[in-house]
Amino acid sequence: MTLLQNVVATGAIHKLYVSPTGSDTNDGTASKPLQSLQGAVARAIALQGDASIDGFVVNLSAGNHTQYEALEIDATLRKPIEFRGSESDKRTTVSGGMQAARFTAIEEGLWRVRIPEVTRYGLRFEQIYINGERRFRAQSPNRGEFAGIRQVRQIPIDSTNLGRDIYGWEVLNITPNQPIPFGDKCRTSYIGEGAADSKGKVALGRPLITAFHKWDTTRRPLLHVDSSGVMTIAGRGVYPWNKIDARSRFYAENDFNFLDAEGEWMLSADGWLYYIPCKGETVENTVCHIPVAKQFVSINGKDMGLQVDGVKFSHIDFMYAAYLTPDEGNAQMQAAAGIGTVVEANFARNIRFTDCTIAHTGLGGVWFKRGCSDCSLERCHIYDLGASGVKIGETAIRENRDEITHHIRIDNNIIQHGGYVFPCAVGVTIFHSADNQITHNDIADFRYTGVSVGWNWGYGYSPAKRNIIEYNHIHHLGWAQLSDMGGVYTLGMSEGTSVSHNVLHDIYSLYYGGWGLYTDEGSSGIRIENNLVYNCKSGGFHQHYGKENLVRNNIFAGQIRTQLEASRVEQHLSFDFSHNIIHYSSGALCGINWAKVGHKSDYNCYFCTEGEQKIEFQGTSFSEWQKKGQDVNSVIADPQFADIAASDFTPKNKAVLKKIGFEPFDPNKAGVYGSKKWRKKAQLKDELKAAFAKLVNDYEKEKITDW
Repeated sequence: MTLLQNVVATGAIHKLYVSPTGSDTNDGTASKPLQSLQGAVARAIALQGDASIDGFVVNLSAGNHTQYEALEIDATLRKPIEFRGSESDKRTTVSGGMQAARFTAIEEGLWRVRIPEVTRYGLRFEQIYINGERRFRAQSPNRGEFAGIRQVRQIPIDSTNLGRDIYGWEVLNITPNQPIPFGDKCRTSYIGEGAADSKGKVALGRPLITAFHKWDTTRRPLLHVDSSGVMTIAGRGVYPWNKIDARSRFYAENDFNFLDAEGEWMLSADGWLYYIPCKGETVENTVCHIPVAKQFVSINGKDMGLQVDGVKFSHIDFMYAAYLTPDEGNAQMQAAAGIGTVVEANFARNIRFTDCTIAHTGLGGVWFKRGCSDCSLERCHIYDLGASGVKIGETAIRENRDEITHHIRIDNNIIQHGGYVFPCAVGVTIFHSADNQITHNDIADFRYTGVSVGWNWGYGYSPAKRNIIEYNHIHHLGWAQLSDMGGVYTLGMSEGTSVSHNVLHDIYSLYYGGWGLYTDEGSSGIRIENNLVYNCKSGGFHQHYGKENLVRNNIFAGQIRTQLEASRVEQHLSFDFSHNIIHYSSGALCGINWAKVGHKSDYNCYFCTEGEQKIEFQGTSFSEWQKKGQDVNSVIADPQFADIAASDFTPKNKAVLKKIGFEPFDPNKAGVYGSKKWRKKAQLKDELKAAFAKLVNDYEKEKITDW
């Protein structure tokens, strides 16, 4: 029983009411409601000295509550509080967005609406939402397409080549501090700040380049394009281990010359928002929301001795929050690690989000960051995100180890459609944090990894221990945008961590990677069992390097290029691979250094529909492999899956299962649970799945090779 539940059970609870028609000068009763969530917190603080009150419930009326500033809760509030929305069909929405006036058609296929706040108050925005769906700024090439890079130059700045452009930026050929000029075929002959088209419309803000390189993206303002097509961008140089090079791709956005496709929009410096409507949209049936708020909730205790304790949110939909790119853009960062979220907690415990929605954001969703413990996220729908879904812990290891976040429970949530601003963002990320549970979630439609665990490259100290990643449905990831990614990705010493009972499928990278289960640098002490992995590009399981991982009782079926991979050869036991079923019809059985990496392999079932001769271990036949002491008790046999076409990989060959000691498990237990309506909500739309399948088919026809 949580602290607040305990308070409710005793009846020592004070009720407050909030309505958009109320006033924060009211007393918060049902007849005189408050107007804002922040007003409710202020009222609770004013009343908490009353010894007869042990906690507060804030009842929010159904309908829309506009909130342009984050709700801030600090340790001044010493008693538990719950913000409770409507449980009726008419939900409670906390909206950080404003609704624009109605569009006007100014010519066939082009609308506009004036946003007076742009010139009146200096409002800027980089996202809009039409009828509850994200729309994207005009870009070139158009969305879903990318331009290649011919050549890259990176020139450090010094006093001899330092200047300033007309906007006051320090530049080297219009570039500050570690410039990265690079060129390519661009669809337009000119791109620049305030570029005007033939109608004289001037874009608000600089055009922006997003470059994709291996597992990262770099977002930088486009400062100059010369007559030969060389584009100059600004900012810190890229890391040498993940460069922008001739295999990188990019797109440019935010120029009126790019406004040429359905769903694209542009904001002019004089406050006019131009939009190309999608099929079926009419001026009369189109509602445009513009995000204003940067965050919804900010919970911050002072330190470990003065934490915020006992805050709950239930049955509230948090909608529409903005992200504005800083003047210098965004440097590369794995997993969009430093990008914030619309809900953040520091020095907090017993924070609960239940039956809530977080959607339409420029940033990520929820971050239990520094000094958090015993918090949870349950039955929440988190979708349409600019960055990550959920983050736990920090990228830095605090000197005071008590400040390391632990015991966070993320259970039975739908976390989908993310990474729209930061493609390298992850569904759920655990940094330096221990004893967390990521269970029964549906994580889908991100451009990079599904779940990332650990933040230490190698065998040094890592706090990320005993994390439980179980019973999740993780699928439709990658979209051929980045490389070096996986359904579940791990890093560092992770003793006691379990990656089990998950279903992972449809994971497709651009070049290398696209693995189902990926134990990267230093991953050690991890138990990986009872997972179903199918239809991944580069392998169902790949270990870069680590030690003493147990890979047992999994089903790996129908990966595209390779079924199993391992990379670094080290002088210790890297992993134990046993009691697994490997079934495939295309590609190789194993790749990279699988035959060389120090591992134990036995009691496995291998089967290739193209024949037994295809079962080889990097040039070594099955019989020769057994003579080397590997897979001595393994078999080549058909596990007889129930219905591969329907993705039913239940093995029916009981004799084989008995021989290899395989213990059947039920993949249907993975993913969300509860009502039929809730489970249906987790299902991706057929058109999205069809688009993913088409993309994979198209890329496989091209046979793009690894980096």
